[in-house]
This record gives sequence, C-alpha cells and structure tokens, in this order.
Amino acid sequence: MRYRALACDYDGTIAHHGRVDDKTLNALQRMRASGRKLLLVTGRQLDDLMSVFPEVQLFDRVVAENGALLYDPTTRTEQMIADAPPPEFARELQRRGVDPVAQGRVIVATWEPHDATVFQVIHDMQLELQVIFNKGAVMVLPSGINKAVGLKRSLETLKLSLHDTVGVGDAENDHAFLTACECSVAVANALDSIKSRVDLVTEGHHGAGVIELINGMLSNDLADLNVRLTRHDLLIGQGEPASSEIKLPAYDGGVLIAGPSGAGKTTVTTALLERLCECEYQFAVIDPEGDYHDFPNAIALHGTDARALVDETLQVLDRPTQNVVVTLIDLRLEDRPAFLQMLLPLLLQLRANTGRPHWIVIDEAHHLLPSTWESTEATLPAELKNFVMVTIHPDHVAPTMLRLVETMIAVGRDAQTTINEFTTARGVSPIKLPQQKKADAALSWFVRLGQQPILLRGAKPVTERLRHRRKYAEGELPEDRSFFFRGPEGKLNLRAQNLATFLQLADGVDDDTWRFHLQERDVSRWFKTKIKDSELAADAAEVEREKDLEPNESRARIREAVERRYTVPP
Repeated sequence: MRYRALACDYDGTIAHHGRVDDKTLNALQRMRASGRKLLLVTGRQLDDLMSVFPEVQLFDRVVAENGALLYDPTTRTEQMIADAPPPEFARELQRRGVDPVAQGRVIVATWEPHDATVFQVIHDMQLELQVIFNKGAVMVLPSGINKAVGLKRSLETLKLSLHDTVGVGDAENDHAFLTACECSVAVANALDSIKSRVDLVTEGHHGAGVIELINGMLSNDLADLNVRLTRHDLLIGQGEPASSEIKLPAYDGGVLIAGPSGAGKTTVTTALLERLCECEYQFAVIDPEGDYHDFPNAIALHGTDARALVDETLQVLDRPTQNVVVTLIDLRLEDRPAFLQMLLPLLLQLRANTGRPHWIVIDEAHHLLPSTWESTEATLPAELKNFVMVTIHPDHVAPTMLRLVETMIAVGRDAQTTINEFTTARGVSPIKLPQQKKADAALSWFVRLGQQPILLRGAKPVTERLRHRRKYAEGELPEDRSFFFRGPEGKLNLRAQNLATFLQLADGVDDDTWRFHLQERDVSRWFKTKIKDSELAADAAEVEREKDLEPNESRARIREAVERRYTVPP
C-alpha cells in the first residue's frame, strides 16, 4: 500500500453548500474501514465546522483555521500551532469599517473587498502576519502558517508523513497542502489555477469527485497514476552526452548499485541519500563497514548488542522526520547477516503499518544477503518497493532479492562485466552496453530493465563525506582488505583488520619484517587499494623510497601520516 491517508478540504470538496451528503459520508466510512487515516483540512473555525458537520468524528484529525489549529476528535483536544494576532488587530479592523470580522483561536477573517484595509492595518501595526485568500474570503494568520504546515503536524501524531498521503481540494488556500502531498487531486469544480497544478482531476464535482477518488484508492491504490506521478522522482545525475536529467522513480522496485571496490558506489549512494533528505523521504541504511556513519542528516547507531541495536533503530524510525544509519562495525563479521535477518522483517512490518521507512538501503549486500540466503513470507513480502542494494559482486547476492531489482546502476570502467554478473545470476536476457570510444571512470550506466541503458554522470554529493574514519580506524575489514605482516620468509601471519591494529602491529614486529614490507611497497599499496586513500598512500610511498631511514623513524613517519587523517583510538 502506497497511500495510508486521505486529506480532504471541506467547503467545495466533500461539502456542497456547506453540507456533506450521505453518499460521500458512506465513502469516507469505507475509507476509514480500510485502515487508512482520514484528515479534514479546512479554513473554517472549529466551532463553525462542528455546527455544520456533526460527523466530524469520522476523521482521525482535523486541521482547522487554515492550518493554525489542530483537533483530535477522539480525545477532543485542541492544539494551536501559532500565537493569535493581538486583540488590538481585530479592534482596529472594525474601527476602520471592516465588517464582518470573525475571530477563531488564531485566525482573523473577513471578506473582500476589505483586503486592502487588512493589508494597511498589518503594515501600520508592524505585525508579522500573512493574508490568504479563499474564494472571496480574506484570512489573516501568523507568518508561515498554512494548511500544509498543519497537515504535516497532524500526520506526525499519526506516525505518518506527507509522502503517505493523498490530498484533495478545490481552492486557492488548498494549493500549499496539495503540493506537499505525495499525490494531489482536485475535484472537477475546483478553480482552474488548482486543476492545472495537481496530479489528478476527478470527473465528479464536490462529494462525487471524492467518492471517485476513494474508489480508486480502495481498488488499486491509484496505481494507474504511478507512471504520471513523476514530480517526486529523484535526480541522480546527467545523461551523457545529451546532459538530460536522469531520475529514479520515487516509488519503484529494487535498485542495485554495483561495481568493483573504489569505483564510486558510495558516492552514488551518498548522492541518492541526499536527494531523499531533500525530498523528506525517511530512510534506513544498513552499513556494515561504516561508510555512512558520518552522514549528517541521519542518526548513526552502533553497538555490540544486536537486539538493543534493533530496538534503537525502531525507536529512531518511530518519528517520521528521522533517518537512521545502522553501523555494524562493532558486530563480528559472521554475526552481521543474522542481524539483518532480525532487523529486516521488523522494518518491513513498520513499513506495512506506516509506509515508513520509505527507502531501505543495504550496503555490502553480497555479505548481508548472500546467495545462500532464502526468504520466507515472514521476512520478505510478495511485493517489495523502494530498497537499494550496494555490492561488489551481484552474482553473490541472494537470487530472491535480485529478482526484485528493476533498476541497476553499474559503476566503474568494466560495467559490462558487472551487468553480466547480474543478468546471469538473475536469469534474464543479457544486456549489451553500447561501445564507448573512451572509458571514463566518472561515468556509470543507468539500466532500467526493459529499456536501453543510459550513460550517466552521477550527481556529486553536496556534503563532502568524511573519510571512512571509524570504519578504517577501528572497524573490522574483511580478510581480503586486511593487511598481513608475514615477513621476508613468510613465517608470520599477523592480520591488521584496521588502521589501529596496523599501527600496533607495526610497533611490535621485528625490524626485518618492517623493512621487508616497506621495500615491497606493501604499506602504500594497502593504503591505496584497500583503505582507498591516495593521499595517505603517497605519504607512505615517500617513506618507502627513503632507504636510509631507521625502522623507528619510518614507523613514526607512517604513524604520523595515519593519525593526521584518522582518529585512531589509543
């Protein structure tokens, strides 16, 4: 289910001449019975609304006074989200001949043509107020308050977000909240200025249009709109050579980001996470090696207690406005797949209940979801949308997960090999990439199954990701990325799984072993190919070239270079 809430305007939308007919009420009852939430979003004052609409209890929340007042019909509690204008404001309007002047908990309202006087009084009194129009009504509210603000606040109390919501309205003051909703709808009687900006215009007027919308939501979750609903799509780069924008659908099947180590997978993924933040989609990242631990728009969690880490993750995601990065570097390598098997069903259950997290990102998918992994109905629903897997080896990922992939981003110069691994493992027809005149490591291939591959220059992350400090300084790199002190005769087998261990072992090995690895350029090679830090590798190479350095001096130089870039625990 994509949409878990319906937000309705009152006058001109569910109501005609101020009243809601029985057919519309029945449709609203069917919508609520489906488990979806109903929110009423109106410019009316609450007392006025309840006098003409006693069935207000049908709605889970009411956003009244054009966003300034929130009401819970179940508990009958009210919440003002802004301070009312000073009492002198309404009195001054009346003194200058404005009539009528209606006052709510926050809103002050009148009618045209008194708008000029309203503006003049706001100016003369130097008040921070705004004026909103609605079919001749002139509504005065604190600056920044509108239906979108009130709706977002109300949805948060229901553990939902605007991305889980369809909004329907008809007039000028509905524009803000309609635009904010994932899907915006106008009834047929709406103003042309509203109908020209929404995703769908109903054939029916007023309540008949709302009934039509509800029937569509209940029958197929408005799936017919998905192809047209592109305004939320996520920009991930520019096509080459035409420089057209390449976007990822905001609601889609699985995404696979694949390529060799150091080819740019983390850069592509980081840019995607930034787009999700900009669009306020909630995400959860499962991060085995600490690549995203310092991502600035998410709460980073780590720890050695797997159950506690799962509980903390769900606590963070309980708030629709919070993202989470779950870093697994404190868990043993062999325990990490089991952790994901514990967490993933709970994330999917949360999504089934609330629609969130909107995106799930699984790094090192070949390790966390290996080819031997088998899903059950409890761990994997029949339809899984909006997930990303990042991997070096597509053919090492569980076939069950590969079958859900609809989009692949292949990074690195040898993208054809990466794509071949995916198509072979998934069992689909080979995808042949067009011949490139010149390989460019900065380019990737964007492959939508069933469509021609597109050469892509990925969007660069705005946030300069910090070097993988925690991962490389104190995490646990796999064996194929660890450094091994073996010595000139291969008698040792001392594994350094991170920089801290490397420095400790470097201080403890004998001088001959240390000299041997410097002479073989092993240190700079490890820094460059496994730690993926070219600057650190260059510093180490300079030490390796100075043959006359004493072992203690060369050790000190390497240590200084490492500690200058990384926070290494004592």
